Amino acid sequence: MTLEDSQPADPRHAQRVHIVQQLYSYSYNPTFVIPVDSHVDHHVQAIIAHVATLDALIRTHAPKYPIEQIAKTDLAILRLALYELTIEKHTPTKVVINEAVELAKEMGSERAYAFVNAVLGAVVSNKDN
Repeated sequence: MTLEDSQPADPRHAQRVHIVQQLYSYSYNPTFVIPVDSHVDHHVQAIIAHVATLDALIRTHAPKYPIEQIAKTDLAILRLALYELTIEKHTPTKVVINEAVELAKEMGSERAYAFVNAVLGAVVSNKDN
């Protein structure tokens, strides 16, 4: 057991993991109704309500990658991060991007973190202009 294993996980990170899992499920079954039992479930429903807007941002900033061809996990991470960056706007940009990259390293494919970082970086640099 390492020191990291003995320390409790950041509850915000755990919430984001749960949100990504719910969004991953949603990507396979968009008609699935997510029960609203917690703050996290409210967050998921809010993201789903903005999926068209979030996906438009992905299409604009990753034009070589059609939404249908993006790995479902990566898509869920991007939707969460883009929601936090462009709609919710409560968390600092650097924190959102760092957390998304960490989620991609933890849950995504080998190079998912680079893709997530590139898309979010493009969105942020375009937003700043």
